Amino acid sequence: MEIKPRILYFGTPVVLLSTENDDGSPNLAPMSSAWALGWTVVLGIAADGQTAHNLRARPDLVINLPGPDQWEAVERLAPLTGRFPVPATKPRFRHERAKFEAAGLTPEPSRLVRPPRVAECPLQLEARSLIEQSDTAGQFLIVEAAVLAVHADPRVVVPDTEHVDPAAWSPLVYNFRHYFGLGPELGHSFRSETAGTVEALDGSGNRR
Repeated sequence: MEIKPRILYFGTPVVLLSTENDDGSPNLAPMSSAWALGWTVVLGIAADGQTAHNLRARPDLVINLPGPDQWEAVERLAPLTGRFPVPATKPRFRHERAKFEAAGLTPEPSRLVRPPRVAECPLQLEARSLIEQSDTAGQFLIVEAAVLAVHADPRVVVPDTEHVDPAAWSPLVYNFRHYFGLGPELGHSFRSETAGTVEALDGSGNRR
């Protein structure tokens, strides 16, 4: 059948973007339109939000990747906006400047950029926006950001390597406005550099 869903979030990772406000304070915003090509991450951001405003003036950002157990913190951020007054396109949002505090998350200093990282997120990518352009409808800002540094919780890294352990790391996935984690591993690509070097997890989260 042919359908016309209002949104096409067909299972994409949730990202928390840290940017810097005009007064030097941090802004933190959830989004789920992000994909990586090498060490470039392409982001789709609401054009009238605080994140887009900040990136037009200051290109530094942090791409924080929460795990499934942090979905409630993400949802606490979801109805908040750093813009004041609240844009007319966001009738169900409310203004909030202290985003970290509102979400119950902890800012952690970055090494190469000014916006802070989210300490609770297992993966944190310090980045800088290099290319910004509007989508065809003018509703979104499409950002190409170069990743400058990757911070990872040691628990999601294959010991003695530079590889993220796919059996230990699970992104928070936004699937048609519902939150999910990953299911059991089904297999691996022929290009995998960790096949045979990582152990799978059983259903209780223990290594087997």
